[in-house]
Amino acid sequence: MKHGKKYNAAAAKYDLAKKYDIATACKMIQDMKFAKFDETVEAHVSCRLEKNATVRDTLVFPNQFRGEKKVLVFCKEDKVKEALDAGAAYAGEEYIDKVKDGWLDFDVAVATPDMMKDVGRLGMVLGRKGLMPNPKTGTVTVDIAKAIGELKKGRTEFRADKGGVVHIAVGKVSMDPAKVAENVSALITEVERKAPNGVSAGFIQSVSLSSTMGPGVWVDIKEGE
Repeated sequence: MKHGKKYNAAAAKYDLAKKYDIATACKMIQDMKFAKFDETVEAHVSCRLEKNATVRDTLVFPNQFRGEKKVLVFCKEDKVKEALDAGAAYAGEEYIDKVKDGWLDFDVAVATPDMMKDVGRLGMVLGRKGLMPNPKTGTVTVDIAKAIGELKKGRTEFRADKGGVVHIAVGKVSMDPAKVAENVSALITEVERKAPNGVSAGFIQSVSLSSTMGPGVWVDIKEGE
């Protein structure tokens, strides 16, 4: 693949065929930045998975880097006040029709279990946007106050793609590299925790970090343990 002069100049600063400990890799990402905007730091975690298996869960990073999320709660009238008091931007049954008509002014959706029969009809809208509430990610729950609290703190879903790789943002290049490193360590710990029964050593095959525009850096996960 051909790259521009700025990319090549950044890549020439280090031996990118080597693996580096997490802290060093995060400092390298910041040192190699060249874009004029605040790039996102992305982690790519390759897992050893059987055919049709996946890794999926959520985590709250120790250091947040995104703006506060607008939370929509699909719930009955008796839960509306609880949802709004917990920090939801919107709550109620009427939002089902609004979403059906194309309204999507929210970042994440939560639903109480008794609403999922109706919310499920929004699959064509919410599914394409990755906004469908799901019990596996804690967004279908009776404890909506807890769910909203975690989401507003930055709870993030991670999931392996068909190739067994988890791609997820872990920070910004403007952040203190030590804080980005803490986020990377937290991610690796959570992914390892999701290893299928009987799989331990070697579940995570490789980890790399990159900024939005910059070169990738291989991480030595043994050094990061």
